[in-house]
Amino acid sequence: MNRFKKILSLKGFPIQKAQKDLESILSISDADFQNYNENRRDQILNFHVKNNSNYSSFIKKTHYNSWNEIPIMTKADLQKPLVDRLSKGYKLPKVFVNKTSGSSGHPFILAKDKYAHALTWAHTIWLYKQHGIDMNFSYEARFYGIPRDFVGHQKERFKDILANRHRFDIFDLSETNLHKFLNLFQEKPFDYINGYTSSIVLFAKFLKEQQVVLKSICPTLKLCIATSEMLFDEDRALLESQFGVAVVNEYGASELGIIAFENPKGDWQLNNQTIYVEVVDQDGYALPNGQEGDIVITSLYNKAHPFIRYQIGDRGVIDEKSTPQNQILKSLTGRTNEFAILPSGKKVPALSFYYVTKSVIEDAGLVKEIKIVQEELSKFVIYYKAESELNQDQKQSIHKAVDTYLEKGLLLIFERKEELERSESGKLKQFTSKLES
Repeated sequence: MNRFKKILSLKGFPIQKAQKDLESILSISDADFQNYNENRRDQILNFHVKNNSNYSSFIKKTHYNSWNEIPIMTKADLQKPLVDRLSKGYKLPKVFVNKTSGSSGHPFILAKDKYAHALTWAHTIWLYKQHGIDMNFSYEARFYGIPRDFVGHQKERFKDILANRHRFDIFDLSETNLHKFLNLFQEKPFDYINGYTSSIVLFAKFLKEQQVVLKSICPTLKLCIATSEMLFDEDRALLESQFGVAVVNEYGASELGIIAFENPKGDWQLNNQTIYVEVVDQDGYALPNGQEGDIVITSLYNKAHPFIRYQIGDRGVIDEKSTPQNQILKSLTGRTNEFAILPSGKKVPALSFYYVTKSVIEDAGLVKEIKIVQEELSKFVIYYKAESELNQDQKQSIHKAVDTYLEKGLLLIFERKEELERSESGKLKQFTSKLES
């Protein structure tokens, strides 16, 4: 047994059994897969109805005529002590405990039984291997957050050593620190980059300024995995150009593992091995492939804690060409709870506001990152990280773009920052509204 799997086994996660079971799931034919998946979702539902008092109180009834009638769970429904949410027979010392990043506004502590967590890892190992990354040996350049307290910081650094990865401090993305990042790539034989999209995009912009293609100084580099934040087409092109390797888009959540992962064909393949993914309308009814709706997910193997028809907080579309065994995520259209309300009453997705300003600002060539805060109905503050202030012509161009694509008469305030504020996990929340719902 190699090092990574040995560590998981020593911590009580049955990784060998999980990998064997995953192989069995992957071998199910397309003709049989739908029945298999629906049986698994029914089994986990029945288990939690019988063994989880918190869930049985939430669901209220023990019988529904169809799966579509099962109530949708949200993060707000889980804002209670973890010990009150565990299933019968599962105690805190015997489960894997983690917490979400809180980027949705509803952070909470979560639990997985050790088999379910091992299966999540087995699935991740399988996905990475499709792109030539062996998690047992490949050296990872990790652009993630890290706890700031001493004990948490040291614990995470120790885990990084065991997992064969080096963590870059994304809380300090100053030019001085980016030069240190570059030096590390010259010194260490990294196999792949894995990290928050905003941080690795900022690093790529720095490389472009330095006229450096990363693979030219780190020839072992094979892949870049962008995760946790939206990856725009022009950012992908920048990453591919400046890193000199393929870019893979990952969509996941702490409580569920990987939800969708780009396969070697370039399709965003949904995980239907360990979870059951639906796109539903406002009443919780599953929509036909090709239609946009709320993404809800059922964790098929986690007996310690129920995630059944759990609303992740995103909207998306499942591709019409999907089959039961090979589901493709056609598009991910952002958080359901992130939108800007304009004085006219018009509601626009937050990403559309961010995207309009981003595209214009970056044409100036000076801006590294932006973050937008809606302070009032017609007042938006645009924080940006740049070497110098935007001039009046540049600001006017942004005003014109906002007038054209969103609405006229909005007050835009520009504020340059040395560093933009990130969440505790290190994510850059691109849009925030301070309006009361």
